[in-house]
Amino acid sequence: MLIDCVAIIAGFIMLIWSADRFIIGAAATARNFDVPPLIIGLTIVGFGTSAPEMMVAGFAAYDGSPALAIGNALGSNITNITLVLGVAALISPLDIHSRIIKKELPILLFATLMALALMRDMTLSQLDGFILLSLLFLLMWWITRAGLRSAGEEALTDEIIEELPAKMSTSHALFWLVAGLVLLTISSKILVWGAVNIAIEFGVSELIIGLTIIAIGTSLPELAASITGALKNEHDIAIGNVVGSNLFNTLGVLAIPGLISPGELQQDILNRDLPIVLILTISLFVMAYGFRGEGRINRFEGSLLLGAFIAYQILLFFSINS
Repeated sequence: MLIDCVAIIAGFIMLIWSADRFIIGAAATARNFDVPPLIIGLTIVGFGTSAPEMMVAGFAAYDGSPALAIGNALGSNITNITLVLGVAALISPLDIHSRIIKKELPILLFATLMALALMRDMTLSQLDGFILLSLLFLLMWWITRAGLRSAGEEALTDEIIEELPAKMSTSHALFWLVAGLVLLTISSKILVWGAVNIAIEFGVSELIIGLTIIAIGTSLPELAASITGALKNEHDIAIGNVVGSNLFNTLGVLAIPGLISPGELQQDILNRDLPIVLILTISLFVMAYGFRGEGRINRFEGSLLLGAFIAYQILLFFSINS
């Protein structure tokens, strides 16, 4: 069991570091080919921050553990809204100015409802996976188009450009792009191997492992980015990371087990986890959209979100022992 724990810890460290290297390499490569900075930030960086979840989901599904992949996607969404935004809002109340984020919030709600509708039959089929992945590509096209149209008046533009990695030579950028991708692959495999072994050792379902250990671990980049954004008063970055990550998780990560290892779902996914994701997404929409002005997540709401994270972990603990 010690080896399994070491594998999980080492896998997380390598996963987070390699994802950062991959983002730097991909963003720098795109910049060298004259891709607009706003588009790099909204698409390439957004994809890169969800690369850990996608890699873990791919290997978990390929190794015959689709529940771990599904738990990772749903658990990451729950962790992002409750823990990540809760902590960020406690540090500094989050004001949302970005038009793109306000347009993405209804899309995130729609994507969550779509995932729930597709999985109501207690299966995640290849067709379901294809539909979700197609919606992801459509979303990326829309984000690119909306970003280019509103680049001059978008509140998020300056923050995104400031957060982009420094310029580097194309050869150096390609090196980190390839190296980051290779290390992402290796670390994901190590992490899934350790997590499955831990689940077998303790008799805990792979779904629970995905919802807890894996979800929290793969959400660490979003936690770090949102805390940094809150400390630097870059509030749109703080919440944009979460909204973008949850969109990729819902449409991209959740599609992977359907495409690779389709099959029946555990009852708890439909009865417990998906409804909680939906409730939290609606709550985020109400808090952040700003129906009477600009959106804002204040410290009280942040404490409620953090309390929801703790309550969900307690719920999972009792479900293990029931």
